Amino acid sequence: MDDECGILIIKIAFSLFLGILFLQSGLDKVFNYKDNLEWLKGHFAQSPLAKIVPFMVLKITILEVLAGAFSLLGVYGSIVQNDIFLEIGLIISAGSLIALFFGQRMAKDYAGAGGLVPYFIVTILGMVFMMAA
Repeated sequence: MDDECGILIIKIAFSLFLGILFLQSGLDKVFNYKDNLEWLKGHFAQSPLAKIVPFMVLKITILEVLAGAFSLLGVYGSIVQNDIFLEIGLIISAGSLIALFFGQRMAKDYAGAGGLVPYFIVTILGMVFMMAA
């Protein structure tokens, strides 16, 4: 495998991974909004964020759907040698994960916050790779 082919495969892998991760999560919030909202109201009931849960759900849903869509568009962009979709997907993914991490910490769900760290590492590695490629 030559370098160009290897770089393309890595870009597509980042695009698919983040696209699947965030589109599934975001679309689950769209199609199961009521159930997600009720669960999150309970999750944040004892936190300073309790009163703004509906706003947070809307915000994170939009971020996740955008992160997933741009990341999946990154597959096409990588093939036609235009990295802007993947780059935008990586940026929105990082923002989404930071927002989720903040929420988990505020809810004192430290295990949940810790579970986000591997996804954040993958996202940052994707950014570093794109800077170096």
